[in-house]
Amino acid sequence: MSGGVDSSVAALLLQRQGHDVIGVFMRNGVAGKSAQEKSCCSASDARDAAVVADRLSMPFYAVDYAEEFAVLMDHFAAEYRRGRTPNPCVLCNQQLKFGHLFRLAQDVGAAAVATGHYARAVDGELRTAKDVAKDQTYYLFGIEREALQKTLFPLGDLTKPEVRALAAEAGLSTAEKPESLEICFVTSGDYRDVVRARGGGGRPGRFVDPNGRELGRHDGIDGFTVGQRKGLPALGVPHYVQSIDPDSGDVMLVARDGLDRSTAFVRGVHWLVDAPGAGVSVRAEVKVRARHTAARATIVADGHGAATITFDEAVAAITPGQAAVFYSGDRVLGGGWLEA
Repeated sequence: MSGGVDSSVAALLLQRQGHDVIGVFMRNGVAGKSAQEKSCCSASDARDAAVVADRLSMPFYAVDYAEEFAVLMDHFAAEYRRGRTPNPCVLCNQQLKFGHLFRLAQDVGAAAVATGHYARAVDGELRTAKDVAKDQTYYLFGIEREALQKTLFPLGDLTKPEVRALAAEAGLSTAEKPESLEICFVTSGDYRDVVRARGGGGRPGRFVDPNGRELGRHDGIDGFTVGQRKGLPALGVPHYVQSIDPDSGDVMLVARDGLDRSTAFVRGVHWLVDAPGAGVSVRAEVKVRARHTAARATIVADGHGAATITFDEAVAAITPGQAAVFYSGDRVLGGGWLEA
């Protein structure tokens, strides 16, 4: 339970289905420096979750995962220094919510783990949510297949307005609570504060064009991501970040059409269905970021945890460090981590 409306209604629905529910709040050990700086796992969120648990007369525990979150934060900072754009929410789900939390569930004898994600688990397979606009399966591809057998997503067949209406009807204090869309440990609103507090920012260097001509200077590569337009030198026409070189500090800028790619490479591929053999082609729809419209593609795995994705039509801003997630209709086949 995060202290938001989604996990609150997930608990409510599970109770209505006859389950004995235990609420768990995951403390990340991060606190803002001022009242304006807060984490979505803040003390106030813990209080909101506890109030809902009390309203539902269910046991509630706040569990300290500060050390585990610190590992995620170190990885987050290191990725930016490597010129990559990390996605900590995928790793949090994989390692904490469906890793450490499952071990906690086993310790207390719980039959399943449930979350407020907009997704569905059907016959041991991960499926997209009914509310396409809220679907969160992109962040869940790293779950172990065995865990899906003991995972419940009570909101999978609901829309966000329906969830808020259920919360209001039940008198839950989180019914109108605004959504938190930021990374939970970025309390200031600027992710670079986290990067620079955990080992310093990325290497300073040059903005360059594809021919290596200098277009300006920057203070650190951690301030940029592939596809970015804002914060770049004024060049008369819009330019975008095409690539980032962590060794030289060069950030290459191109016109919009320079972002298009027909091929992508992924490592750390994790399958939620039976893995295809090496060299076998798999037709799928592929998302290269959370809000990307899945694009038709052919995936060929090498049998050693990597794969090549060839898109039917070129895709813009394929970003190293982000996830590429494979779909077949509403089924999530798996995914991997994009490379340069």
